[in-house]
Amino acid sequence: MTEIEAIRVRHSVRSYQSRKIEQEKIDRLEALIDEVNAAGNLHLQFMEDAGKTFQRLLSKVMGLGSAPSVIACVGSDDDTLDERIGYYGEKIVLAAQSMGLNTCWAGTFQKAGVPAEIRPGERLVIVIAIGYGENQGKQRKSKTPEQVSEVQGTRPDWFDFGVEMALRAPTAINQQNFLIRLNEDNSVDFFDKGGPFSKVDLGIVKYHFDVGAEYRENGGTAHE
Repeated sequence: MTEIEAIRVRHSVRSYQSRKIEQEKIDRLEALIDEVNAAGNLHLQFMEDAGKTFQRLLSKVMGLGSAPSVIACVGSDDDTLDERIGYYGEKIVLAAQSMGLNTCWAGTFQKAGVPAEIRPGERLVIVIAIGYGENQGKQRKSKTPEQVSEVQGTRPDWFDFGVEMALRAPTAINQQNFLIRLNEDNSVDFFDKGGPFSKVDLGIVKYHFDVGAEYRENGGTAHE
C-alpha cells in the first residue's frame, strides 16, 4: 500500500480488538520510529501495553479504553514541538495503516498512566492509539478546497492534489482549522487558525500535503 492509498483508506478508529500486534510489525514500527526520531529531534516511543493511558472516563466513553498499544509522542520542548510531532507522527500512522493496523490520534488520555520515558527538557504532547480495530472507522464531513486554500495566480495540479490530500488529514474534533496559501513564486505557506491541538494538526496537514504534492509532481495520477 502506498502512502496515497493509505491516506485514502485510513480513518480514526476508537474501538479495538484485544488482538496483539505481531512482533514482525512491532519491529517495523520501531525501526520507523527510530528514523523519525532522528529526523525530527523527537523521542516517540511505542509501547505494546498501553497500560493506564486511556483510563480516564472520557477516554473510555470514546472507546479508547480498548486500545491495546500506544505510541507516546514525546520530544524536546520548543515552539516547534507540536508541529514536528504531527508531521512525523503521521508518517508512522500511515505506515501502520499499510500494515493493516488502525490508529487514533488521542488528546484525551491520562498522562500519569503513559508508561513513557520523558527526559529533562522533553514534553509529552499527545498519544496515538494503535492496534486492530473493531471496524475501519468512517469518513468525516470535510471542508472544500476553496475553504482551506488561497492561490495567487493559477492553481497548479500538484498544489490542488496536495490540498486534496491535506483535507483527508485527521484534525482534532474534525475542525480542519488551517489555511494553505500558494504564493506567486510557487512557495507554499501553512497557517494555523487556532483550536485544540491545532499545531499538531498543522503538522499532520503539512505531511499529507507534501505526500500529495510530491506524488503529482513525480507523475502520479489522481486515480492510481
